[in-house]
Amino acid sequence: MPTDVERQEAWLSREELDNVRGRVPILYVAAVPVRVSDNGDVTRVGLLLRASETGTMERELVAGRVNYHERVRDALVRHLEKDLGPMALPSVPASPVPFTVAEFFPTPGVTPFHDPRQHAVALCFIVPVRGDCAPQHDSLDLAWLTPQEAGETGQLAEMAGGHGALLRQALVHVGHSAF
Repeated sequence: MPTDVERQEAWLSREELDNVRGRVPILYVAAVPVRVSDNGDVTRVGLLLRASETGTMERELVAGRVNYHERVRDALVRHLEKDLGPMALPSVPASPVPFTVAEFFPTPGVTPFHDPRQHAVALCFIVPVRGDCAPQHDSLDLAWLTPQEAGETGQLAEMAGGHGALLRQALVHVGHSAF
């Protein structure tokens, strides 16, 4: 098991990361945080609100890079806790399997997913959270919406880069196919 020191040494400088982003796909995880009932039905979906680089307000899912020598499950927990707080208490399954894999391209229109910085591949998960959540880091708000509210066209339109398409896929995956 890698130590924190090994992970720290694996960080790239901003210049190195920009260079790599221009040459190879980068692995990400994306998470749709949910609240579930006792029988496992999704009752709420957590969406973050962030200011974009252009100054617009956008809803987003939890997402971020998988670090060198980091397990996917550890990356999921790290990003969920970074965005939702240390008391979010995510329930990552014993055998995490993504509900989809999304390819983000720097060229718009190749797929529904766009990231102008890079070609990225995201393993996308639906993760129940049990604890107290609050927006952290660069998030301005965290809204807990019913699946019906989250699937509304207006909500999906507020989500840039294809996050709305991912949310729609997640809702269908958990049985909310009326959208």
